[in-house]
Amino acid sequence: MKPRALDFDQNAVLVMVLAGGEGRRLFPLTLDRAKPAVPFGGRYRIIDIVLSNFVNSGLSRIKVLTQYKSASLEEHIARNWRLAPILDQYIEAIPAQQRTGKTWYRGSADAVWQCQHVIDDDHPELVCIFGGDHVYKMDVRQMLLFHREVRADATVAAIPVPRESARDFGVIEVGEGNRIVAFHEKVENPPPMPGDPSRCLASMGNYVFGPHVLLRELQEDENLEQSRHDFGHDVLPRLVRKGGAVFAYDFATNAVPGEDERGRGYWRDIGTIDAYWEAQMDLIEIHPQFNLYNFRWPIRTGATHDPPAKFVFRDEAQARVGIATDSMVSHGCIISGGRIHRSVLGVGCRVNSFSEVEESVLFEGVRVGRHAKIRRAIIDKNVEIPSGTVIGFDREADKQRFFVTEEGTVVIPKRAKLEEGNSSP
Repeated sequence: MKPRALDFDQNAVLVMVLAGGEGRRLFPLTLDRAKPAVPFGGRYRIIDIVLSNFVNSGLSRIKVLTQYKSASLEEHIARNWRLAPILDQYIEAIPAQQRTGKTWYRGSADAVWQCQHVIDDDHPELVCIFGGDHVYKMDVRQMLLFHREVRADATVAAIPVPRESARDFGVIEVGEGNRIVAFHEKVENPPPMPGDPSRCLASMGNYVFGPHVLLRELQEDENLEQSRHDFGHDVLPRLVRKGGAVFAYDFATNAVPGEDERGRGYWRDIGTIDAYWEAQMDLIEIHPQFNLYNFRWPIRTGATHDPPAKFVFRDEAQARVGIATDSMVSHGCIISGGRIHRSVLGVGCRVNSFSEVEESVLFEGVRVGRHAKIRRAIIDKNVEIPSGTVIGFDREADKQRFFVTEEGTVVIPKRAKLEEGNSSP
C-alpha cells in the first residue's frame, strides 16, 4: 500500500526519541548499557528498529535523548547513523545536561522539557516523541496524516490488545472519531474499544504534538510538584481534562510497504528477559511476525568489514559437523564442527567442535568451547564458554552460577568468567 502524499514538508517534522530508560527488568543485559542499546536480531541494536522506522518514513531530523549508561548507545549512533548534513539530515544523541536545574530527567515529559532548546532552534511544524526501546514497524507518515486531518493538539499511537491482558497496559478510552476521553492506567476492568468488546486500546508511548501545545503543556507540568512529569501519567490526561483535542491513532491500521497481514500490528515491549528471548525466537520462525527480510522496509544499522559466516567440518561418523538449522547466524561467525539449532548468533561468534547450542541468543564475539551444551540461554558480548560447560539443563545448578528467570531462561552477563569444568551435571 502506497501512503498518501504529505501536505507539508517532511523536514518540518522534528523527531525526539526517548532513549534514557534504565531497563531494570532486562537486567543483567542492561548492566552496562541502556535498554535501547541491547543487541537484537544478531547484528542490530533495539534503537536501530526505531530509527529505521523514521528514516524509512522519510523523517531525518532526529534527536535521541539519552541518560542511563548511555556511552555504548551514543557511540553506536555516532559511528553508524550518519545521514546527509548537506540535506539538513541528522541523527544526534543528546545526553542529559541538567539545563533546567540540578536534576536528571524525572520522567518522559521532563526529558523533553529539559531539551526544549532543540524545539526552539528547529521551529518544527510537528514534533514526534517516540520511545526508543520497542520492537515494531510503523510508517510514521500515516500517523502524521491522521494528526493533521483530525486537527489534533496531540495524537497517541494505540494498539488493540485482548481485554483480559489489557490490565497490564495504560488503556485509552475513546469517543467519536477516536477522540480520547480518558486514560486508565493498569485498571482491573478497562474500557473496550468502540464496537469491539473483546479488545482495548493500549498506549504505545508514541506521540505527535504541535510544538506550541507541547511547550505550553510541558511548562505547566514543570511547575506542578505532584506531577510525575510523564506524558502518559500526567501531561496527556491533563490535556484531555482541559478539553484539548487529543486523538488515538489505531496502529492496527498502519500499512508498512512490503509487509503482509502477519506483521500488521506487531508491537513488543520486550521489557523482560523472557519477552526479549521470545521476540528473538520469533525471528527464526519460517514466517516470523517481525520480518527482517522485507527489503522495502529494511532495518538499518552500520556496515562492517566482517567476512561471511563460515561452517566447517563434516565428519558425521564422529558427530563433528558444523551446521545451523532454523537459526540466524551473523557475518564473521565460524561454526567449527558445532551444531546450532533455533538460535540467533551475533557478529563474530565461534562455536567449536562437538558443541550444541539450542534456543539461545549469543551476542557479539561469544566463544563456545568444545563439547559444550547450551539450551535456552542469552550469552552477552565476548563471553567465553569453556569446553565441556553445560548450561540450561539443570535449573538449580544454573541458579548457583547465573541469572535464571522464572521461565528458565539463563543469562550470562558481560565479562562473566567461567572456569573450565564448572558446569551443570
